[in-house]
Amino acid sequence: MKLRTKIKLFTSLFMLILIVLVNTSIYFLFHNISAKNELEQLSNQTNAIVEALRANEGIPSNQLLHAFVPSNGIIRVVDKDNNELIPTITKRKEYRNLDVVYSESEKQKVIKANGNHVAVVAKPIIWENGEVATIQVANYLNALQETMRTLLYVLVAASIIMLIPSIIAGNVLSKFILRPITELIETMKENTKQEKWKTIALENRSHDELYEMEETFNSMIQHLKENFERQQIFVSDASHELKTPISIIKSYAQLLKRRGKSHPEVFDESVEAIESEADRMQQLVGQMLLLAKNKGHAPFERIELDKVIEKVIKTFTTAYEREIYFHSEGGEVIVDGNNDQLEQILYILLDNAIKYSEAEIDVKLRRQNDSVVLRVSDKGQGISRADQKHIFDRFYRVDKARTRTTGGTGLGLSIAQAIAELHGGKLSVHSEIGKGATFTLTLPIVL
Repeated sequence: MKLRTKIKLFTSLFMLILIVLVNTSIYFLFHNISAKNELEQLSNQTNAIVEALRANEGIPSNQLLHAFVPSNGIIRVVDKDNNELIPTITKRKEYRNLDVVYSESEKQKVIKANGNHVAVVAKPIIWENGEVATIQVANYLNALQETMRTLLYVLVAASIIMLIPSIIAGNVLSKFILRPITELIETMKENTKQEKWKTIALENRSHDELYEMEETFNSMIQHLKENFERQQIFVSDASHELKTPISIIKSYAQLLKRRGKSHPEVFDESVEAIESEADRMQQLVGQMLLLAKNKGHAPFERIELDKVIEKVIKTFTTAYEREIYFHSEGGEVIVDGNNDQLEQILYILLDNAIKYSEAEIDVKLRRQNDSVVLRVSDKGQGISRADQKHIFDRFYRVDKARTRTTGGTGLGLSIAQAIAELHGGKLSVHSEIGKGATFTLTLPIVL
């Protein structure tokens, strides 16, 4: 069963049940109130009959009671043995079959007799012979039954009239609810079959749950599109970057096959080149995986950034035997981040500075308002303004020949920038040709 049919069926049945309950309540409430009023009027009439009998003792009771008999009822007087002291007085013979009621206390009730509702009042009185008798007055509620029949017809007609708009409203409601869902389904089918990244238009829409669903769908499509494009770029870049070292390895392998056995110098050169390119491929793959990994959120903790910097500088100073000067302003600096990722940024910046400069390297750390600023400066050849615009792009090389000899892949700064953004920071560069380059890392500080 489709959702549209379920909505229509549910709304129609719900409204039908509600109408039946309300109208049934109205019907029986009106009947009870009307019957109670009839019974009260008959009780008052009975009291009036008793008073008339007491006040007119000289008039024969039979004659007097004829004046009070209801047009659709009876009057009778019975003793304790259910014998009629006054025969049943009525204007219609079929009413004589009403059951005889004797009671030593006043009783009022509505009974069902011959398929009709009858109001009956039984009131004890002292009869002419001094015995306790019961005067029984009954009235067939024919007028009430006609009124109830008319009310039933009115309620049924009103139910039908109310049910029709509810069916129409259910149809409109189902269309209103299902239109965004139908549009969503069609968009998903189109995206699946035609491999598009189509989103749903949200203009002039109320901000309800359906709007949130469509907005979430659009966000999901945008996220999938970005991931798919990143995947395509990753595959494209990887195939492009791996193509060169593979070609070099293949060329040297062929050279070894042709001349390696008879020329030892060719053998040594080829093995060295193959090993170098294999190392470069390993480094490239590792950095590409690291770049993808840094898209995720690593666990953060409070880090003493100055201590991390001192540790990394010590490692590089020992390994490369280079002069790296560190100056920190303001003492201890605490940031919220991941220790391994922050170390990775420093490794990348210092590694670049060592590759592209033979002179000393300056590292400075200082507070600036609610942020901490780290600057790594070298005295190398510098970077042109045109190259600075692309230096953080993946696989971009300022000097392809120089980078090839130093083993660079063009991924390091992309990784550093991704980590900086993950920490809510920013990585920028300032450089002039011939005057070196300064990379600036800005991170929010923990106060």
